[in-house]
Amino acid sequence: MMKSQNLAGTETAQLKFSILASGSSGNATLVETGDQKILVDCGLSGKKMEDLFKQINRDISEVDAILITHEHSDHIKGLGVLARKYKLPVYANEKTWQAMDRMIGEVNVDQKFQFDMETVKSFGSLQVESFGVSHDAVEPMFYIFHNGNKKFVMITDTGYVSDRMKGHIKNADAYLFESNHDVEMLRMGRYPWNVKRRILGDLGHVSNEDAGIAMSEVIGDNTKRIYLGHLSKDNNMKDLARMSVAQTLASEGIVIGSQVELFDTDPEIPTGIITL
Repeated sequence: MMKSQNLAGTETAQLKFSILASGSSGNATLVETGDQKILVDCGLSGKKMEDLFKQINRDISEVDAILITHEHSDHIKGLGVLARKYKLPVYANEKTWQAMDRMIGEVNVDQKFQFDMETVKSFGSLQVESFGVSHDAVEPMFYIFHNGNKKFVMITDTGYVSDRMKGHIKNADAYLFESNHDVEMLRMGRYPWNVKRRILGDLGHVSNEDAGIAMSEVIGDNTKRIYLGHLSKDNNMKDLARMSVAQTLASEGIVIGSQVELFDTDPEIPTGIITL
């Protein structure tokens, strides 16, 4: 039987993903083709990560690589445990490796790989493109996944979406897009002012409204599914995020349902496997 890598340039190539967890308490996403399974981030305990994989009928031991976006604990909490237990290759840029090395414990040198910002790596049939974001980590970056004519973009943990970022992520089939907070909920909430200022700043997180504005500028003819990610448990709600993003998109002439659909993510419940 021919493996899907032989289809990588054709319209029959498939790209699948499951957003295993998304939120301030932990983040992880599985992306797969017929010959590759790539885990992006590992921000929950090893035990919880194993449980999330079981919920979608997948086995962590079959993961071909773990890609890390940045060194914050909600993205690397279970990394060391799983890398050691399953002998998994881990990819991150040089500065992120330096920042997280002491946080994840001992990982064999032959499991450590460098993935520089603004580059493309091939994993079998899957081409993965990295791009920088604006966040208070040493060198945060996210990923675009290509297989044939299919494209899946992950962009969370950024204070704003620049024109450079928009150029990278235009017209994907599906997005995991940050919709972190409602500005008024955040301003009126219990967080101390220095934390509020950090979240609202250019190195913080994108609000519902700003997420909708950015989406309106990158949605293309291929775009069918947008998953709202990294929602704050204190300063947002799923219904509010969907409503705010939908209203913002509608004001730009993009009506939810006719071309593109909005979906929730959850910090503890995976989306299931989505096929593009």
